[in-house]
Amino acid sequence: MHNRKFDFVIMEDYYKLIMKHIGILIGSLRTGSFCRQVANALIALDPKDISLQIIEIGEVSMYNQDLDETPPKAWLDLRNSIRNLDGVIFITPEYNRSVPAVLKNALDVASRPYGQSAWDGKKGAVMSISPGAMGGFGANHHLRQSLVFLNVITMQQPEAYIGGVSTLFNEQGNLVNDSTKEFFQKFLNAFIVLVSGC
Repeated sequence: MHNRKFDFVIMEDYYKLIMKHIGILIGSLRTGSFCRQVANALIALDPKDISLQIIEIGEVSMYNQDLDETPPKAWLDLRNSIRNLDGVIFITPEYNRSVPAVLKNALDVASRPYGQSAWDGKKGAVMSISPGAMGGFGANHHLRQSLVFLNVITMQQPEAYIGGVSTLFNEQGNLVNDSTKEFFQKFLNAFIVLVSGC
């Protein structure tokens, strides 16, 4: 007799095998930040065979080499989270033509100890946002410099500079701009191709 439950278990295991896990690092700690709204908009696209999750970095203390021998739990959790991902999307605002300290610190913590970087060989994508017209161009490219050194294989196209971000969401934090939603889908589809090695 054919066991449909057994077939379901096999398909479930296969689905877990092919599922790609993508983390989203948000470069803003502000409650209700535009970065988080953008991240939630990407997650809402609910792509097939892809798991998208926000990796929280707000509780990760500043990197201090003195703690390499006895690292805080938050450091270990971040490193393990990054190692278990197939790819990472970085969503950052621009602070003084660069990235916020919280995001740079996450890069530093997960890159240490020396020779044990969790970033090595990961697939990455960068999206910068700003209420202004330049869309965080400076932060986007400053972040890319660090990713080159960390050997993060970073998606080149499409580039993502999201300007005028304050006009793209309603008061509930939902994306209401159709052309931006289409671009987010294009961005995510391209990253899925990179992560999947297609």
